[in-house]
This record gives sequence, structure tokens and C-alpha cells, in this order.
Amino acid sequence: MTLPPLRPSTPNKRVVLAVILACQLMMTLDASIVTTALPHIKDELGFTESSLSWIQNSYVLVFGGLLLLGARAGDILGRRRVFTVGTGLFTAASLLAGAAESSELLIAARALQGLAAAFAIPATLALLITTFPAPAERTRAIAIYSAVIGAGGSIGIIVGGVFTQYLSWRWGLLVNVPIGIAILALSPRHLPDTTPQAGRVDILGAISITFGMSALVYGLVQAAGAGWASASTLVPLASAVVLIVAFVLVERRNAQPIVPLRLFGNLERSGAYLGRILIVGAMFSTFYFLSQFLQNVRGLSPLATGFAYIPLTGMFFAMVYVVRLLAPHVSKVVLLIVSLALASVGMAWLSRLDADTAFWPGILLPLLVLGVGQGIAIILFTDFGMAGIAPEDAGAGSGLVNTAHQLGGSIGLALLTVVFGAAVHHDDTPNTVIAAHGYATVFEVATVFYVLALLVALAILVAGRHRSLGRPEPTPAPVGAAR
Repeated sequence: MTLPPLRPSTPNKRVVLAVILACQLMMTLDASIVTTALPHIKDELGFTESSLSWIQNSYVLVFGGLLLLGARAGDILGRRRVFTVGTGLFTAASLLAGAAESSELLIAARALQGLAAAFAIPATLALLITTFPAPAERTRAIAIYSAVIGAGGSIGIIVGGVFTQYLSWRWGLLVNVPIGIAILALSPRHLPDTTPQAGRVDILGAISITFGMSALVYGLVQAAGAGWASASTLVPLASAVVLIVAFVLVERRNAQPIVPLRLFGNLERSGAYLGRILIVGAMFSTFYFLSQFLQNVRGLSPLATGFAYIPLTGMFFAMVYVVRLLAPHVSKVVLLIVSLALASVGMAWLSRLDADTAFWPGILLPLLVLGVGQGIAIILFTDFGMAGIAPEDAGAGSGLVNTAHQLGGSIGLALLTVVFGAAVHHDDTPNTVIAAHGYATVFEVATVFYVLALLVALAILVAGRHRSLGRPEPTPAPVGAAR
């Protein structure tokens, strides 16, 4: 008797999209879902003020360091296989984290989550690209995927606030278990597989970029607490520079590089990586610092703070349909420029807040404008970041998009934490007036991030016009575009 195949020859694209989005959302919101629960975790597991940050940092550090290695593993071993193994490990790590009875076990479990996500997430975008090859359906799929990434942080704050107030912070981690089991049940039957590429892992490249990325993220995390002049900041950052330069030199000589440097040869893609770093860095300030403003200055509960992000989240998802409607009629680069201009206006408006600013209209209206601009920009930067990439490079391209996203969050949060500390004169418990000034200053600097991203979009426009006129576009700096 012949058993039926595990998956149909023609995959159900809706199921494939649902599985990919569920995995992406689960792992994206996990970075922020414990944000509103940190005080409760501190009291229950005995964290100190200095060690509490490692609940987030252990996840970010491992995730950021291993992303490119995870992307290459998908190319060599098969993306469905790596996706399934990463999702299974993430599910197990979530169960371990939710049941943790000590601070050390929780930090270790969060690091394990980061490792699993580093292998699963690059495979999600790569599988998406190969499943939806037609331009129209790919644009729609990328738009939905990007909205999930953009909204994941705010959804995590909302869900975390609900669980923390009504159940327990542990459910913010344990909720991943049934979702992960469902994904694992559907993946073998519905996800398309990719033929593993013949080759071997670029060991020197993998080691240099993994330790280089880890050192960079660690140095940025240390800068927020110890300052930029501290040896604990300068040593890892200097090590990161040396290791990343060594990585580029290794990749130039390797016949099977972990990241083909040809991916940086297109200004649209290189600009998309840089632009993504800037806008994600700016948006992290909204999630992190606005949450503190609402609780510390305006006195909102964790639940109310979470619900305050619903309008922003709604705008992210609404922009999926806006991009879908406008993309056939408006140049994507022009749409990107308009979206970044809107995001700049929204963030500049938000920077006008003070201790007496009420949610309506002083916060809600800027959030709506910001949501429109950021929602469109994240979709288009994802699209440009994967533009013209061959199927065999889809894993590496996806890894670069996600690495830029992760670096944006790390760099933005580190820089803006230093900005906030300087604005409140490093007072651990500033009064509400001084604290509000600090948050407003953070949003002013975040506005600059959006303006810089706008300049990147203009450079993409100029490069596109050069290409259409038959003139060679300026050659981008291969490494500088990714930092």
C-alpha cells in the first residue's frame, strides 16, 4: 500500500502564508511581550536592576549574532528542514522559559529562543519568496509579512499587558507552545521544500560574522548602561570592527561564502538595508520609551499602555491594503519617499509632548500619522531588500533583511537610551517634568533617523533614474550599507 505524500505537489499558498506569518509573528512579538511584565519578573525571580535587562539582551545577543549563519544553513540543508527545526527548538525554549524558577534559567531559555529564531526567521522570508514568484502576489505577500514584522512589537506589548494584568507574565512565553505545535503539525504537509545546495559551511566566515555581530550587539547593549567611553563598551565594539572587516576579506576569497557580497552590488538593496536599520531604530524608541512615558508620567496601567498601541498596530495592517492598491499606479520609490516624510512628521509631532500631554489628541494623532508612514516604509524596504535576488540567494538575502532589522533595534535602542540619560542628567528617578523632557528629546533624535532614511530613499530614486537612462549607478560601499 502506497502512503500519500506528506504535501501536495502544488502547495496551498494560503496555508503556506498562514504558517510563515504565524511563525514570524510568534518570534517577533516575543522580543517585546515581556516588556510590561519586567517589574513582576524582577520581584518573582529575584533579578537585580542590572541583571533584569538580560531578559531582553540574552535574546537579542544570540539572535543578532547567529542570523546570517541561520540563513546560510537554510540554503545548504533545505529551508523547510531548518524552519521546522528552528520552530521546534523555539517552542521547547518557550516552555522552558515560561516554567523557569530562577533568573539564570530564564536568561538561558531566552538565549535558546534567540538561537532558534536566528535559524527559523531567515527561512520564513526565503520560503515566502520561493512560494510567491509572480510579482503581484509576491508584493501582496511581502506587504502582509512586513506588516506582521512592523506590528509584532506593538502586539507583543498589548498581549503582554493583558497576560501580566489578568493571568501571569509566564503566559506571555507559554502561549508560544500551542502556536509552535500547530506550526510544526502543518509544516511538513504544506510548506514547499527547497533542494539543499551542494557545498559546505564557510567556517571562517561563519565564525567571524557570528562573533562580530555578537560583539557589536553586546557593545551597544553595554553602551546604554556603562557609557561609550567604558572599556566594556569599547573593547567589544573594536572587536566587532576587526571581525566584520575580517569577514568581508574572507567572503571575497571564498567560493561558497556565507553571504555573497554580490547582494550589496545593487543600490536599491544596499539602501534598503541601511534604511531599515534607521526606521527600525526610530520605531523601537516609540515602543520602549513611549511605554515608559505612559506608565511613569501619565500613570497608565500595563494593560492600558498595551491598548494605547492598538491604533498604531491597526495602521500597520491597514497599510497592507494601501500598498496593494497604490503599487500598480505609483512608483514604489516615490511611495517610499512620501511614507518616510509622513513618518518624520509623525515622530516630530510626538516629540512635542510634555508632562501634561494627554493621549487624545497629543499622542494618538501623531501615532496614527507615524503608523501610516512606518507601515508603508517597512513594506517597501522589505521589497527593495529582496529585489532581484536569485532563488539560490533567497536565504542569504532574507538573512540580511532580518539582520538589518535586528541591528536597527539594537543600535537605535542603545543610542536613544544614552540620549535619554543625558537629557535627564542620568537621574535614575527623574520627576515627571524632567522625564517627559527626556522622552521628548529621544523622539527628536528619532525624527533625525527618519530624515536620514528619507535621504537614503532619495538616493535609491536617483540610482533608479540613472539605470533607466542607461548610465551606471554609483557603486555602493559593500559593508557601510549594512551598518
